[in-house]
Amino acid sequence: MWSRDIGIDLGTATVLVYIKGKGIVLREPSVVALDQNTGKILAVGNDAKIMIGRTPGNVVAIRPLRDGVIADYTMTEVMMREFVRKVTSGFERVVRHRIMVGVPAGATNVERRAVLEAAVEVGAKEAYLIEEPMAAAIGAHLPIGEPVGNMVVDIGGGTSDIAVASLGGLVVCESLRVGGDKFDEAIMRYIRRQYNLAVGEQTAEDVKKQIGSCFVRSGEENLTMEIRGSDLIHGLPRPLTISSSDVADAIEESIGQLIAAIKRVLEKTPPELASDVIEKGIILTGGGAYLRGLPELITKETEISCSVAENASECVVMGTGIALDALGKLRECGAVYSTTRRGSRRK
Repeated sequence: MWSRDIGIDLGTATVLVYIKGKGIVLREPSVVALDQNTGKILAVGNDAKIMIGRTPGNVVAIRPLRDGVIADYTMTEVMMREFVRKVTSGFERVVRHRIMVGVPAGATNVERRAVLEAAVEVGAKEAYLIEEPMAAAIGAHLPIGEPVGNMVVDIGGGTSDIAVASLGGLVVCESLRVGGDKFDEAIMRYIRRQYNLAVGEQTAEDVKKQIGSCFVRSGEENLTMEIRGSDLIHGLPRPLTISSSDVADAIEESIGQLIAAIKRVLEKTPPELASDVIEKGIILTGGGAYLRGLPELITKETEISCSVAENASECVVMGTGIALDALGKLRECGAVYSTTRRGSRRK
């Protein structure tokens, strides 16, 4: 009776955990702080993120996930174990749970197997994988079980998944390794190139969240923000005021890649489903969906209405939790990968 159904959105930037009956119980950065001299784990999640760029040489802040998949298996296992421990208590920490994890649609079989094995190692009696665009569509409450086309664009930290779902499966899908992290890197490069100022990942992320925009329309306020970094010429710290139009210029190439991928998926979509997408529109999910001007830009480029799902950043983790209640149907559609402690298989 202490066993729980746990859904995990194992994101490159953020990990969210959902427990049936409790809702979303954890939202923390996917970062682990490690002392290289002793091999001791110093912090995980929020406590580790504040150490990025601020640690002595022997302490490193590790991001165990890159481009939506496991880059460091050991650190991922440590991180997942700590997060599961945080959301359970008492006898719940002793018993094994059913765990559903979201993975990018473009993940390879080896990458999927690594996630399954990590879930088993942290205490899952049954571990399942679901592709993130499918989980996002479920979490956004789209009618994926009906014979109609539903188009979802899930923009995460490491990847963006664009898919058209119908009858419980993904008809057309493309996974693009462009997401929030690529936006941050583009902002850092732009500031370095245009203003000879070096800034860190945290500063670039703050700029993206506070004044980030895909474009600044005429008559619209051009938001500004003061940041601080190291002058590349003199080597001294100095402040800089950056604007939304600067951010739009910085991320223009990445946004262009995203829109090109959306168009490719639309070109591959069967005519009947394409007709449904035109009627119902495109739904944006994931943290990147909140970027100012993105829905309007996609609508302009595709001539199909685009909107942001309610609680867009939570759609994938909500979808993993809901999927555990519909395992039978999802297995029939081949949408779920599963494993037991004796091995893994696709059902």
